[in-house]
Amino acid sequence: MNRITIFILLAAISISSVGHAQEVTEILRPVNSVYTLEAGSSHVTDTYLSPIKYTGWHLGLKYERNQAMKFSPENWVMQLRFGMEADHGNNIVGNRDLWYGELNFSWGMSRRWKLPIDGLSGGVGFSTGLKAGCIYLDRGGNNPASAKASLMVNATGYLAWNGKIGRLPVTVRYQPVLPVAGAFFAPDYGELYYEIYLGNHSGLAHFGWWGNYFALDQSLTADLHFGSTSLRIGYSGSIYSTKVNHTVTNIFTHAAVIGISGEWLSLNPRKKLSKEAEIISATY
Repeated sequence: MNRITIFILLAAISISSVGHAQEVTEILRPVNSVYTLEAGSSHVTDTYLSPIKYTGWHLGLKYERNQAMKFSPENWVMQLRFGMEADHGNNIVGNRDLWYGELNFSWGMSRRWKLPIDGLSGGVGFSTGLKAGCIYLDRGGNNPASAKASLMVNATGYLAWNGKIGRLPVTVRYQPVLPVAGAFFAPDYGELYYEIYLGNHSGLAHFGWWGNYFALDQSLTADLHFGSTSLRIGYSGSIYSTKVNHTVTNIFTHAAVIGISGEWLSLNPRKKLSKEAEIISATY
């Protein structure tokens, strides 16, 4: 056997070993997606428009995506959230209507741990959140609307339990999101948006912290696993409160949640899946 033949055999053995090692250590990270509808009550006060509180209904559509991170899938998970919300309220007399619409987006990571109790896990992390919305009051005057916008760094966490109710697999999860610091938009008391349009841009952006900007989004949900697709039910509540430039805004909501959730796994049809491949879920 000459040297060239020996070299070819050694190279083939080496490539086969590497490929086998990659096959054994392959990690799959399914995407957990959730689509929910929430409905409940809202309570809105904005002294830029009126000192009166408006109470009515709240609706929201939300999407959530969870996946284990690629760099350390067992310990770190990511979460993307997107939502559209609408509120409508009346004053105590019932002769004025107030509307509020909002778009929100956030992305973050959490470090997770398996807790000593069977089926219990928890995580702590951070996210960056963006909110943009507007309050409209149907009355005459120069200031019928109040714009809302913020970009905040949030502290977040969760506590989850995976178990069974009878024979039905269930995942119960509680998650709060608490903004810590960032920036938000607020005009001065009585300042017209027409004045801003003309070029009066000073004093519109403010550093947000718990002294002038406090918000809390929290949810308590249960995923009922009937099969590959699960039914999500639960509660969602939010607090949004700002105090700056002699104006105060308070928006409180409480809502029931219903939706569907499930895990999806993308596979390459050209690549053979190893029997030893490890599947690491972001939530279960």
